[in-house]
This record gives sequence, structure tokens and C-alpha cells, in this order.
Amino acid sequence: MEQELFDVLSELEMKAGAEIIPYEAAKMASILAVSNKAKTIVEVGSGKGYATLWLAYAASLTGGQVIACEIDPAKAEQTRINLDQAGMAGYVEILSGDARDALRQRDEAVDFLFLDGDNSQYETYFDVVYKQMGVGAMIVASGVVSDEDELADYTTYVQNHPNLESVTVPIGNGLEVSVKISE
Repeated sequence: MEQELFDVLSELEMKAGAEIIPYEAAKMASILAVSNKAKTIVEVGSGKGYATLWLAYAASLTGGQVIACEIDPAKAEQTRINLDQAGMAGYVEILSGDARDALRQRDEAVDFLFLDGDNSQYETYFDVVYKQMGVGAMIVASGVVSDEDELADYTTYVQNHPNLESVTVPIGNGLEVSVKISE
């Protein structure tokens, strides 16, 4: 891992603490993106850019790109700054605004979807991107253990989806990992 990236990640871990996704969950998302050889990685909810940095690292290894969506312009700008400081800006396109609207206007194939935005909209984010995902594409939703009550409908939705295999992984704040197995 590049030293600049490591430095920015460490700084965010020390300063942001509970405001960012846990280290284990972010690193697991990155590992899953790499193992899936993801070329197009969509992130919904970049926040301060901590998970975005991990996904950018994955994209640097797969020759891919991250499309990071953040509704809050100040957070989008902070993500941009952190990416620049880490030398990872070239791997990420930041879309500032409502992810549902921004992603509906896109048509590229999506290999990996990372959900860490508004919990009440996970199903909608999923539905918007799902049509752009082929067999083998992966969806990773953050917070399914820490926000279990808020995300119960989403978890039930993907676990019972006829074209997905899905499992809850109790790492960090909890990840729901789903793979599209059929059209």
C-alpha cells in the first residue's frame, strides 16, 4: 500500500473514530472488490472518504474505477481532499448529490456496489444499480448488524431475492454480502 494512502487512512482512523466505517469492514469491502476483480465499483455514501480510499486502493489493483456518490457537498469535498492527499484521486469519480438520481443517469456495467448511505434507501439504491449488474457482481451493504432494526427490510429483501446468494458477515458494523447468481 502506498505510504500516502496509509497516512491518510491512519489520520482518518485517529480523528474521525466512530464517524467512519470500522477498519475491518472497510478493508473487507476492499478485499472483496479485489477478489471480484471489480472494474466498476459504485459506492453510495462516501462520508469523509474512508471506505472510498479502501475502494480506490482496490480499483488501483484491478485497473478499475470507483464512482462515489455523496449527497452532502461538504463531505464530497472532504472525500476529494482525502483522495488527493492519498494519491488516489485518479481512481475515483465523485458524484455530489442524490445517488438515486445520479446513478439512474449512468449506464455502465457495475461489478461491485458498496452501500453506506441513508439506511432507509438501501433497497432503492440496490434497485437502481441492480439492472446494470451481471452475474457474479457483488453487493456489500454496511451497518447491517449495528443498524439491524433499520436495515432488517433490506437484509430480508436481498436474502430472499431469487437471483442472489446473500450472507450477513458480523465484521466491523456488519456487512451483508450478496452475489448475483443469475439474471
